[in-house]
Amino acid sequence: MAAESPAGQVETVRLWSLTEDTLVEAGDDGSLVAITWWGEYEFPGTADGVRESLGRLVLGPVSMANLAVSGPAASDAWRLSLRKVLTRLSGSVVHSLALNDGRGPVLSAIPVTQFPAFPDGPLPPGRQVRLSRFTALRAEDGALLAESPGARYKVALLRPPAVLIATSLASPTTVAQLAVTTGVSEAVVADVVEFLVAAGVVLLGDDEGRFTDHGDPDTTVWSHDDLMFHTRSRTWQKGSPPEPDTVRIGAEPPVVKQVTAGPTFPLPRPDAEVLAAGDPPLTALLESDHICPEFGERTLTASQLGEFLFRTARVRSVGPAHVPGGPSHEASQRPYFSVACLYELELYVGINRCADLARGIYHYDPLWHTLTLINDDAAVLDALLDMSMIAAGSHRRPAALLTLTARMSRIAWVLGGAAYATTLLHAGALQQVLYLAAKAMGLAAHAVPVDSGDRVDRALKLEWPAEVSVGECVLDFPG
Repeated sequence: MAAESPAGQVETVRLWSLTEDTLVEAGDDGSLVAITWWGEYEFPGTADGVRESLGRLVLGPVSMANLAVSGPAASDAWRLSLRKVLTRLSGSVVHSLALNDGRGPVLSAIPVTQFPAFPDGPLPPGRQVRLSRFTALRAEDGALLAESPGARYKVALLRPPAVLIATSLASPTTVAQLAVTTGVSEAVVADVVEFLVAAGVVLLGDDEGRFTDHGDPDTTVWSHDDLMFHTRSRTWQKGSPPEPDTVRIGAEPPVVKQVTAGPTFPLPRPDAEVLAAGDPPLTALLESDHICPEFGERTLTASQLGEFLFRTARVRSVGPAHVPGGPSHEASQRPYFSVACLYELELYVGINRCADLARGIYHYDPLWHTLTLINDDAAVLDALLDMSMIAAGSHRRPAALLTLTARMSRIAWVLGGAAYATTLLHAGALQQVLYLAAKAMGLAAHAVPVDSGDRVDRALKLEWPAEVSVGECVLDFPG
């Protein structure tokens, strides 16, 4: 990639910068401390000129040729020292490619892992290239973003040449063919494609035109959506933090959702000590085989339903909590596990057969231990029950269907990009408690995979996507 070219010839220029969240502090003894997304890095005894260069890299993309310093520091020693520092800070180094027209980067590779490598070197001539099947293109901050769960960088396509080239890589092609397709000079196309391959969002074929995707053959069992969700939800992703004055007392989402849509029915509150004294041992519950309940004609009682919800989902207490290093928030204690006691899950109960309670869809208030009728449309209830019946492989509707939903704002304002993955963890924890409590009571709970599109959300009158359904569980009598 050339930094200089004859007059009028378009060529590319390599640029480097540090991510916007990187802060460099210099000590009086010549030491440097870099405060990054990944942590703090100390660099004792760095050569003269490194401090000045890092300060320039914080300001934005710059060519290494423009980092020259004068005086005693003008030797190559500081350049070698700078390279070592940038290698250690690779998770905060942004690689950019610009044209020699002074209009800024054409595309930038932004690291998404702590220690990524950005290979530098020309591609073998004549080789085919194409986008990875996991690469997705989406809009972000005025740029087209290319990202793949197997790549260590996400690439911001900032100007038309990069967009034209990237969007022409859906099928195998060569640099020469891309130049004809896009109308961009072959030299620029070669450099842009080399950049995309180095970032990991574009694959380079072998001599026989075969492509190996990230981790093949192990990636063959993954869909794009699942692998992207896995990689992005297991680490805290960078985002814009809230302004300090927007975080104020009372601004966080409430501990319990308030529902006043219909009549409310208090549920019986059993004595927790009496329940514990009469329960079978935990080992007996865990070691007994789990079976799908028998959907018959037996009717639940309001007392049974109240005891079941009391055991599994009620609020025992409310008080302050916090994530280490994060903001404090009002939290609650309930019978199942939840990170930082956030408890974003809500329970809705579709009642089919229950003494003292009419058929309908109810919202459970875990603080007051009440059910509020939110939908009495029989056809809507029957549709949900039929879906759960089919999912459970039965020929009859269950006595009750519990739907788990998540208020995403309740958890996302603390956990950010890890919020939805954590919600699914919480749903699994609650399902396990539902299973065990039902066994202890002589009932049976069973998770069912309801494939419903948006029918569940509409039936529960959820404000999508602020609140979304994340699981279902039938409740009936054991077979």
